Amino acid sequence: MYNPADIHPYRREGAYIPRVAAVHDLCGYGKCSLGVAIPVLSAAGCDVCSVPTSLFSAHTRFPKFYMHDTTDMLSDYLDAWVEEGIELDAIYSGFLGAPEQVASIQRLYREHPTALRVVDPVMGDGGAMYPTYTQELCDEMKALANGADILTPNLTEAHILTGLEYRGQDIDDALVNENIQALLAMGAKVVVLKGVVRGDGLIRNYLAGKDVETTMVTSKLLPYMLHGTGDLYTSALLGAVMCGRSLLEAVEFAGSFVIDAMRVTREQPDYEVRGVSFESVLGEITALLK
Repeated sequence: MYNPADIHPYRREGAYIPRVAAVHDLCGYGKCSLGVAIPVLSAAGCDVCSVPTSLFSAHTRFPKFYMHDTTDMLSDYLDAWVEEGIELDAIYSGFLGAPEQVASIQRLYREHPTALRVVDPVMGDGGAMYPTYTQELCDEMKALANGADILTPNLTEAHILTGLEYRGQDIDDALVNENIQALLAMGAKVVVLKGVVRGDGLIRNYLAGKDVETTMVTSKLLPYMLHGTGDLYTSALLGAVMCGRSLLEAVEFAGSFVIDAMRVTREQPDYEVRGVSFESVLGEITALLK
């Protein structure tokens, strides 16, 4: 099975299409979460098996949105999967609707022990938790860091998980390493720490593991922020991994892909809130299959 600590590519045999459980919310308007994960991973040749953690009318950047928590249905939902004998190659979790949903992800881990565990601990940005999150939910999220094959927090999420002080996006390599080592100490096998910005026109993402030398990967920093780029980044990273790329190649690809999608988004009406427009660059994902 794929071992991310060794940064060996996932090996797909013949025409086999791997199955990925995507445990995220579903948003009606504003592209993020399952609205990103399904098309991106499908373009990477994966069978995406959705586990909706909540339903939103629109994402949380909008001043008014409706949220429906799906916690009560998840046990029966996953029971049906067991009856059908569904097998999974990867389990990819993101936004959660309630603390109890962590147990559903841990159940998937028990039922599919060889599946790759990718955890995007979607909890906040800019030093603050998202409006639907509570401290209890953030505390429960820490359990998913333990045993994650790939953990992809931004700096805010690293601060929430580790308890280290949030010091903004401009931190030096010593503080980057302090955050990474704290996340690895929590049980993550590989960490991709996202979003270090130092005023030089670049955004820095760091790849590190217990037996992996820390590597910095840079992308051009565009002069605007968009909702959903974190979801797009981790989805693209996982898509590249499932296409047989090494983790370093996947981190490099994800950063480049997000930048290309952000440039397209800038040309769309209401681009500040509608979410990142990746549709016209999905060919970059499909090309990884060749």
